[in-house]
Amino acid sequence: MCGGHGFERLLRAFRRTDTSAAASGGTMIPGDSSGLLVRTFCHEFRTPVNTLAALTQALADERRPLGSDERRAIAALARDQAAHLQGLLGAAAANTSSLTLVGHQDERRVPLAAVLSAVTVVVPPDRRRVRVTRRAAVCQVSERRTRQVLGNLVENALRHGPPAGQVGIYAARRRSGLSVTVTDEGCVVDGLVEALRRPAPAAGMSGLGLWIARQLVAVDGGQVCLHRLRPQGVALEVLLPGAPTAG
Repeated sequence: MCGGHGFERLLRAFRRTDTSAAASGGTMIPGDSSGLLVRTFCHEFRTPVNTLAALTQALADERRPLGSDERRAIAALARDQAAHLQGLLGAAAANTSSLTLVGHQDERRVPLAAVLSAVTVVVPPDRRRVRVTRRAAVCQVSERRTRQVLGNLVENALRHGPPAGQVGIYAARRRSGLSVTVTDEGCVVDGLVEALRRPAPAAGMSGLGLWIARQLVAVDGGQVCLHRLRPQGVALEVLLPGAPTAG
């Protein structure tokens, strides 16, 4: 698996798209690359900010007293999300005047279970359905990329699914690698299909999260697949080849 930070790949993708469009006389990405970069960072800030909001809300909820273990777990998640925001800010600061990121390696691998705890917290408990096999839970994944990808998919499920609908996060280890699926009770619409096929991001924020997720999954040689659920529902599956388990 590759070790580069996910945003390095995104930045290279922005640069290649602009260059190829200019060379072919085609249509440029709406807005310049710096504008797309700003939209990307704004989008990626949303998930950790929402996670921090959910964690602080849990701490402030007087209807459900928290035990010491729960408080420690919330504090650890908040610390991780704050560190993630610091990393995004550092990357943004390094790229305010250039599309070339300085070398930054993201070699940190953690068990999938550690990433899921930070991703699922944004889903209200009464709407959350999580099922992770033991083999999948211990699969080693890129901490930052996997958190960004799954965070984007969960945010999409919350935003586009029914307001009171269930959001599912399911993970299993298969012969081909690790499968993580995020489901909601909405419908497969044309915009979703287009977002998963689009080679470059559209103008505005629509579909940007899915485009980012596809770019980041591709760093690890994986892909994002769409499935229709019966009688109704949407499933976005992240397939990561390899994904070794802890020693």
